[in-house]
Amino acid sequence: MKTSRCYVVLLALTVCLLSGCYINPVRHLAADIALVQVGQSTREDVLIFLGDPDEQQVLEDGTEKWLYTQAKKSGFEKTPLLGKYLGSPEINRAVITFANGIVTDSLFSSNDEDDLNWADDFSWQNKN
Repeated sequence: MKTSRCYVVLLALTVCLLSGCYINPVRHLAADIALVQVGQSTREDVLIFLGDPDEQQVLEDGTEKWLYTQAKKSGFEKTPLLGKYLGSPEINRAVITFANGIVTDSLFSSNDEDDLNWADDFSWQNKN
């Protein structure tokens, strides 16, 4: 009886520890965007390659745009309380355009979050 309790406790601990190994799906936007082929890939292909889009737009002419965004932080940037002062994350964006369910355009950009704050860079600008 005592050994069976030991096995049950050991099994319970193992299950608890293994449940901590579960990770969320990781999106590798820079690599996955290369799988999308203009003129050949469909909406279903893009969903398989990139997953659900972060934003969707339907334009007046019937074309559809899907936006994917990913922020990559370094180990220092993930530090609690101090991380926001130790750098800025790299922002990756992909825009996929569809017409009649087929990809007509695919754009990818990568920049640092600070690159987007260019509007307040110069002392001669009016600060309203």
